[in-house]
Amino acid sequence: MENSILKTGKTVEAALEEALKELNLTENEVAVEVIEEATKGILGIGGKPATIKVTPINNVNIEEVKEKVNDFLGQMTSYIGLNTENEINEVDEKLKVNIVGKESMGILIGYRGETLEALQYLTNLVANKNKENYVRVELDTENYRAKRKETLEGLARKKAADVIKYGKRITLEPMTSYERRIIHYALQDNDKVTTNSVGQEPYRKIIIEKREG
Repeated sequence: MENSILKTGKTVEAALEEALKELNLTENEVAVEVIEEATKGILGIGGKPATIKVTPINNVNIEEVKEKVNDFLGQMTSYIGLNTENEINEVDEKLKVNIVGKESMGILIGYRGETLEALQYLTNLVANKNKENYVRVELDTENYRAKRKETLEGLARKKAADVIKYGKRITLEPMTSYERRIIHYALQDNDKVTTNSVGQEPYRKIIIEKREG
């Protein structure tokens, strides 16, 4: 990454224009810090120019990442005998990939999403190889994640109700970190129970228990 440069000008805008010319970059490719605003002084005497610090941003070539993701997933799904296409969209600084195929995607999802999670992990490794800025890639197919989220939120509410009713802690089965987050978030505003994760991966699980007091 290039070093920052300091520029002065009659205005911040003028100083930035000079900096962009020197760096041969656009405004979207730099971070700008205003060190000192321009002042006019009194009767035009004693005024000071604006001073800014301009730092080039090491942007990710998102189209290059999309291409790598598309190629990798195409190879992987072809290897397991699926004919698929990838719908790749940039959402909230992440790449969301929906894998679409004519066949059932059950083999790609696996038991409770384990295969999909493993594939997502490998895809992130491929997408970010030799990259300084990390791009998060999220995989989905057949709207699995939304359906699983709804199921887990219902489970969380049911188990929390049982804890409140019977006063005993409940330990859920091992889940992935993604699924545990759903449980935690579903119950974070419930003032009668608490949730904690215990154990080591891949057997880490959530305990729901009654809140003291």
